Amino acid sequence: MNSKNVQLIQSVPILQETICQCRRCPRLVKWREKIASTKVARFQDYEYWGKPVPSFGKVGAQLLIVGLAPAAHGGNRTGRMFTGDRSGDWLYRSLYAHGFANQPVATDRGDGLELIDCYVTAVLHCAPPQNKPLPQEIINCRPYLIRELQLLRQAQAIIALGKLAFDQVWSLIHVDSPPRRPNFRHGLEIQLATGKTLIASFHPSQQNTFTGKLTAPMFDSIFDRARQLVQPHP
Repeated sequence: MNSKNVQLIQSVPILQETICQCRRCPRLVKWREKIASTKVARFQDYEYWGKPVPSFGKVGAQLLIVGLAPAAHGGNRTGRMFTGDRSGDWLYRSLYAHGFANQPVATDRGDGLELIDCYVTAVLHCAPPQNKPLPQEIINCRPYLIRELQLLRQAQAIIALGKLAFDQVWSLIHVDSPPRRPNFRHGLEIQLATGKTLIASFHPSQQNTFTGKLTAPMFDSIFDRARQLVQPHP
């Protein structure tokens, strides 16, 4: 489906179905299917998803989280964003601690996890080799994120996990008359022209968390701020 047709989609559920059928990036299709076929030793008995991973959460959510892409043996395996990998361990623990999820763990699609007033998506819906998408692959997947930003009208706060996600959200919001983009830093907060608040966070990747570039208090501070902006429903 081309970008013009994506913009005609009128509901998030239909958009998700469309994402799951996408084959626009030959390199990513080959990679995700190879990983799903060969697997790794610790998941030899697991039936991999091996398709584009749809977003996850409530259509009327006030908090929108944008990551980079599914992990090869995380989302690409389980079929759900940030599920079954260490990045997801960090994300859902913090979401639960701040009232945005009903439990702190995410292992698979049948684990009972539900998001509360929260929606999780990514710049790419397929796992890229070495977690490094090509520029054209980002462009190919961009229409899905554009349409999500349009359909998720009730979102008040957007958390961008990592510089790539931050840059993409910034460029999509300011596509017509872009001001100078601020330098990415953890905890950066910007009031967008749409009235939404964009918050930048280091990505909870193993590279960041194992080295101490991102600590649990640092990550929790992002969701402390999100909770201030998104008050629980009575």
